[in-house]
Amino acid sequence: MYNPQLETFIKVADAGSFNKAAEKMFITPTAVIKQINLLESSLDLKLFERTHRGLTLTNPGISIYNDAKYIIQYSGESIQRARKAAESTSNVIRIGTSPMTPTQILVDLWPEIHKLCPDIKFQLIPFENTPENAREILKNLGQNIDIVAGIFDETMSNLRQCKGFELFKVPICCAVSLNHPLAVKDKLFIRDLYGENLMLMHRGWSNYVDKLRDDIWTNHNKINIVDFDFYSVEVFNQCQNSNDILMAIDAWSSVHPLLKIIPVEWEHTIPYGLLHSTHPSDNVNKLLNAIQIVLESKNKL
Repeated sequence: MYNPQLETFIKVADAGSFNKAAEKMFITPTAVIKQINLLESSLDLKLFERTHRGLTLTNPGISIYNDAKYIIQYSGESIQRARKAAESTSNVIRIGTSPMTPTQILVDLWPEIHKLCPDIKFQLIPFENTPENAREILKNLGQNIDIVAGIFDETMSNLRQCKGFELFKVPICCAVSLNHPLAVKDKLFIRDLYGENLMLMHRGWSNYVDKLRDDIWTNHNKINIVDFDFYSVEVFNQCQNSNDILMAIDAWSSVHPLLKIIPVEWEHTIPYGLLHSTHPSDNVNKLLNAIQIVLESKNKL
């Protein structure tokens, strides 16, 4: 699943010496050096500075070191998930779940889905919402995880190399610390945000967020926009600790217990739905068709 020389690289970096790493690995220093040379050659990067005092990581080496542990861990977890999938029936659809990608919508629709597809089963696959996981999971939907629920649009799905099935559009809300003066309100007006820092995902992530950004810049320049790169628990912590305001949706109300998500009196919404592979399996297509029927039935009521 990954280059085994990465494990040798980590041991050398931790030990600061070829000899010490060799002792821990019960192989010769020559074998360790050979593996590191091969790794550097394959990557076309110098990973270590070699001095009489020992080894120190180069800047590329530090970058590889930070990512290598994740790669090894994710690879191991991937194999475990694959083995579990091999043991399960072919009718199981694996739903990825994290604080920012809750599965409640599928739970709510499940009774109607089950009537149309009684053979389909769900398996929840929890994952940590990190940039690396988001990139790898969404790019490889259909391998270890079939579907992830959340906000999206065409811009984001193209960036992540997946497809989205829109369930509905949800209002864009604001999350504030329980200590923030605005936390006493049950609805915000856009003028309530004047003089505040509003945290938005960077331009180019979502066309809908960019429309909100342009509206603020053009018509409400008393709001200070603060860019960030990725939705994670750390961003929610930043919102709580800084007293900044975070763009959010109501489905995230349980992400952070010290934040309150409040609707805003504006017309800005964003699609919410199911992200899946660009080439979904027959089971995923069956599920999406069933959900479409359920939604159309609800809309007629």
